[in-house]
Amino acid sequence: MAYDCSFLTDHLADGQMSFGDDDRDGHAGDWGTPDDERVRPDAVCWPESPEEVSAVLAAANEREVPVTPYAAGTGLEGNALPAFEGISMDCTRMDRVLEIRPEDFQIAVEPGVLGSAVNEAVADEELFLPPLPQSGDISTVGGMVANDASGAKTVKYGEVSDWVLGLEAVLADGTVIETGGQAVKTSSGYNLTDLLIGSEGTLAVVTRVTFELARRPKQIRGGRATFDDLDAAAAAIAATMQAGVDVATIELIDPLSTKIANAYSGTDLPNVPTVFLEFHANHHVEAEIEACREIFAEHDADRFEMAAGDEMDELWDARRNLANAMIAYDPPRRPAKPGDVTVPISHFPEIVRYAKARGDEHGLDVTTFGHAGDGNVHYNVLVDPNDEDELAAGREISDAVVQRTIELGGTATGEHGVGRGKREYMVAEHGEGSVETMRAIKRALDPKDTLNPGKIFPETAEGERLRID
Repeated sequence: MAYDCSFLTDHLADGQMSFGDDDRDGHAGDWGTPDDERVRPDAVCWPESPEEVSAVLAAANEREVPVTPYAAGTGLEGNALPAFEGISMDCTRMDRVLEIRPEDFQIAVEPGVLGSAVNEAVADEELFLPPLPQSGDISTVGGMVANDASGAKTVKYGEVSDWVLGLEAVLADGTVIETGGQAVKTSSGYNLTDLLIGSEGTLAVVTRVTFELARRPKQIRGGRATFDDLDAAAAAIAATMQAGVDVATIELIDPLSTKIANAYSGTDLPNVPTVFLEFHANHHVEAEIEACREIFAEHDADRFEMAAGDEMDELWDARRNLANAMIAYDPPRRPAKPGDVTVPISHFPEIVRYAKARGDEHGLDVTTFGHAGDGNVHYNVLVDPNDEDELAAGREISDAVVQRTIELGGTATGEHGVGRGKREYMVAEHGEGSVETMRAIKRALDPKDTLNPGKIFPETAEGERLRID
């Protein structure tokens, strides 16, 4: 259904809206949207202030025109795809650092600021924002808040939600609200900040974020360990976490992933199970390194070595490039459906084994890598998209991994969000009562289903809108 979005001219200046094919095509999906699933919005707009966001939303809501918030487009689950057309609201022009309060370890920014720009803004104060995802250089804080993103350092520092003190946001009817504040704790009223974080733009459009920051540690050490056996590497990671070793990053990469990374990035990682490590401390970091080394030795690590700064940068670059490397590795094969399940740490070795076994059953390669210290596994089933049998097998493998994860007490998505790709697992993971409670919240804040329709809720997987009763 096409919507008349000409009312945008009443609220935005020339150059802040587009009805052209190129701009609409550019907002028809996100990084993870297959070409045959893209949906063009009827219009794209670029508000530059909370007042403009409010005016557009109020007008769209009155006319029942869907509005899908859009950030950098780096999502993997179709979170920013305009499923019912309407308006794609691109917030990337709201990219100012509003205030830095180093004495309080705080920064306030607009949603279009890149994650890396936050760290650049506070570098002279020896501060940083710890929970940035691997895509922090190319993704915005608005998108990170929408998905409650996390990254390699989550094992020590937590998720984005753990560092958000307050938000300014605009509801579907144009109402501007402020949640939280500058105090590091409060027990006053409902926690609306946490309600909006992770809601994927279905409840409000965030226009300002106040983050808490951390002091950059005096001691930062990085390194890697290699194993002959993937199961031994996964078990070593679980044992390290269970022993309480203070690691800032502990990442597992399987042999196929290292091979793919080498081919794409020109690195020479050994094609064996590899664990990347980073330790942060102000004192006695060597004690934590030694504790980790001993546990890894008990699990038959072949090598355990700390790396120099330049070498670690090269290793992390290879890890950050893995998503692109998967596509470039063996054309036309590409990931059938990117996965990011998370399990309790005691089940981490089991879910890695399970993913590999399902791939072996179908004769398909399954890569496993990710933020292992918090039980997070990124997996990709590599298939030929022109081979219907391989595609079906890839989906079957992915579904089996998610279902097994939920059985183990885990989650279908550790950091990518639900979007369109994980809607079918909501009831299995949360129960019908909890999902219906989420619907009730959505109806209360957005009764016309204006904001980002077609996401999160299971019924939307069949092309329906939010269930009303």
